[in-house]
Amino acid sequence: MTDDSSTLPKRTLADLLFVLFLRLIAVSCLWFGLQYWAMLVGYSLGGHARFDLLDLPWRVAAAALAVVFPVAALGLWLTVSWGPVIWVCAAGGQMLMYGVWPEIFGRNLLILLLHAGVAVLYCIFRVALFLEQRRQRERVTVDLP
Repeated sequence: MTDDSSTLPKRTLADLLFVLFLRLIAVSCLWFGLQYWAMLVGYSLGGHARFDLLDLPWRVAAAALAVVFPVAALGLWLTVSWGPVIWVCAAGGQMLMYGVWPEIFGRNLLILLLHAGVAVLYCIFRVALFLEQRRQRERVTVDLP
C-alpha cells in the first residue's frame, strides 16, 4: 500500500477561504430561492404575492429567480465552474429588476450593494488564486534541474 498524499495538491488558506465564501453565497442563494417560492405559493407576505395575483413582469421575474437561485446555490456549494455563472444570471436579474426597472419592481439598494460586493469579492479571490498558482508554478520550475 502506497501513500499518495505527496501527489495530491496542497490546499492553501486562500483555497479554503474561497470554498467557504462560495458556500456562504450558496446558502444565501438558497435563501433567496426559498423566499421567492414562499412568495409565489402564498406562504409569505400574507398571500398577497401569490403567482396568480402578480403582474406579468413580477410573474416572469419571480418564477425565473425561484428556479435559478436554488440551481446557483447547488453549483456554488459543489464549487463547480457553472455555479458562479448561474449566480451571475440570478444576481444580474435582480440587479436589472431593482436597478434598471425600479418603477416596476421597486427600488432595493441593499440587494444591489450586496450583489456588487459579492462580485467584487469573487474577483479578488480569483485574482489571489491566480497569483498563488503562478507563484507555485514558478517555484516548481526554479526547483527543477
